[in-house]
Amino acid sequence: MNFQEKYLQNKIQTAAPEVLVAMMYEGAIKFLKVAKEALLAKDLAKVNTHIIRTQNIVYELAFSLDKKRGGEIARNLEAIYVYINDRLVQANSKKDVRLIDECVELLSALSLAWQEAIVASKSKQKVGASVVG
Repeated sequence: MNFQEKYLQNKIQTAAPEVLVAMMYEGAIKFLKVAKEALLAKDLAKVNTHIIRTQNIVYELAFSLDKKRGGEIARNLEAIYVYINDRLVQANSKKDVRLIDECVELLSALSLAWQEAIVASKSKQKVGASVVG
């Protein structure tokens, strides 16, 4: 294992759960961008590999949802993840750039919403701490 791999492994193992989710979104988007470039270069094996990597991330995101505490939000996210995976299967089988782009857009929107939620949560924690303190 090289230095970069060790660094990434340590970063993942020590990250807070909300940071891990953000990293998963970033990874999924990155893999789809690589898949798109590979598709344009006609490297179909690379397309397949990177779409499957993205699917694995989306499966993990869906699996990690807390449906009991998350309620309607968790159910809606699960439906979005199922939709994204369905589109990824189609993108991989049809080798369709538009479907890859659609998934990138959806994951980017989810990533942005997640980042905004993290910021809002941290702001609430600071306000709560200053009210209590």
